[in-house]
Amino acid sequence: MEAKRSLLAILTILSFLSISTAAGTRKIRARKPCKSMVFYFHDIIYNGMNARNATSAIVGSPQWGNRTILAGQNHFGDLVVFDDPITLDNNLHSNPVGRAQGFYIYDKKDIFTAWLGFSFVFNSTRHKGSINFAGADPLMNKTRDISVIGGTGDFFMARGVATLMTDAFEGEVYFRLRTDIKLYECW
Repeated sequence: MEAKRSLLAILTILSFLSISTAAGTRKIRARKPCKSMVFYFHDIIYNGMNARNATSAIVGSPQWGNRTILAGQNHFGDLVVFDDPITLDNNLHSNPVGRAQGFYIYDKKDIFTAWLGFSFVFNSTRHKGSINFAGADPLMNKTRDISVIGGTGDFFMARGVATLMTDAFEGEVYFRLRTDIKLYECW
């Protein structure tokens, strides 16, 4: 009886060791994206004089700020909503393939950074549906990665990464972002 217990204890220990060693030797495989795309979105912020052309507006600001001029201190506290054209090239006047719709919040006093939540809503014959994005945008970095957190239509339940790069910046009124999207879950 004692020999059976000892054998059972040894087999149990060996099985735990083999499980824990197998778990530690798993390799992380580099995955290739199932879909890659590049788009540009063009943001023209309302400044009190450009209502006809503006594609974004400050809808919330700190007490020391106002809603026509971005606040000082790295725009901390400003909440901006946007409905920007998306193009396949960096020309603002190219035919849009959709709209970038969402918001950004300038969320730090000491560093120029924002938090983004937005969708690319497509209206072209090439793409139907939307891609949803969210994440921190440290604006002073040359490139920034944000998460692709879902989608609809052609991009149903998409997951991946979008690398943002500020392609043009004209003061406090206009900027253009190059958005390099890599989807790793495509349905």
